[in-house]
Amino acid sequence: MTELIISGGLDSGEPEDRADTGPDVELRQLVFGTAQHGQRLDRALVELVPEFSRSYLQQLIDLEGVTVNGRVMNKPSTRVKAADVGTIELRPTLQSQAFKPEAMALTVVFEDEHLLVINKPAGLVVHPAPGNWSGTLLNALLAHDAKAMHLPRAGIVHRLDKDTSGLMVVARTRAVMDALIRSIAAREVSRQYLALAHAPWAGQRQIEINAPIGRDPRNRLRMTVVDLARNPGKLARTDVQLLQNGDQGCWVRCTLHTGRTHQIRVHMAQVGHPLVGDVLYGGRVVAGMQRQALHACRLALTHPVTLEPLVFQARLPVDLEIALRNWSLSYNEN
Repeated sequence: MTELIISGGLDSGEPEDRADTGPDVELRQLVFGTAQHGQRLDRALVELVPEFSRSYLQQLIDLEGVTVNGRVMNKPSTRVKAADVGTIELRPTLQSQAFKPEAMALTVVFEDEHLLVINKPAGLVVHPAPGNWSGTLLNALLAHDAKAMHLPRAGIVHRLDKDTSGLMVVARTRAVMDALIRSIAAREVSRQYLALAHAPWAGQRQIEINAPIGRDPRNRLRMTVVDLARNPGKLARTDVQLLQNGDQGCWVRCTLHTGRTHQIRVHMAQVGHPLVGDVLYGGRVVAGMQRQALHACRLALTHPVTLEPLVFQARLPVDLEIALRNWSLSYNEN
């Protein structure tokens, strides 16, 4: 499960040493508004030039590629003011070239002028990244709404893994994006998942897993439960409830209280129940599942503008329904 609260951008390649502008360099004008007043220069640039990552923009500042009010900037931490003007020299990167609209079908569960909720299918990557520079949810959102081009990450405020299906909320304005990020950080957004896991369940039907998660020092592609006294990581909590037990495995509901990378996948493996199909964390490809058996089934939040309580549920994908039947399990969505 990849539920991640994002404060920066995606990684990109390093810019070349500063040189005279040429055909591959775009000199873009900057006008800082009230939304950027008092912000660090690098953070303000992320808002004004959203197709580039903060790390890349910081490199351009270091290479003297940014001016404000006629002065060359060399510190990302410099504060800007409303009505400041400037320029930035932009060189194309794979990331910026990937920040383009691509029309594709989206299952929109809810939409108004402030936000939308989508039901993401398994197999859809959320952000462009190495190996997936196109065909992502971000590309689809840019095609769905032209205003998304002016939002960091096209309004995406949290992630799901490529192979995790289910509900995601996306902002359509900057004010709503900021409000949603704050609500997620304050744990005011409820996110529940359904998962099919290996090994019959034993013990209490409902448990609370409090186990910090960090990068696995032996395999950088994995996350793992860590000892914070020895390794970097963040606190993580998942509540797990048994829905049905079987001879080969168990069907569970997981409720997130934090949003760490791969959190449910790591925590379930930690308690001896790796997810079916999740080979990265010890699961096996069985029961007909060709991906990790994880589905974001329920999303509940307070609308940031109308203050209306919103609750959404997403039906099980066909592959999970088949997997349940293959293990003689069933699920009543009521």
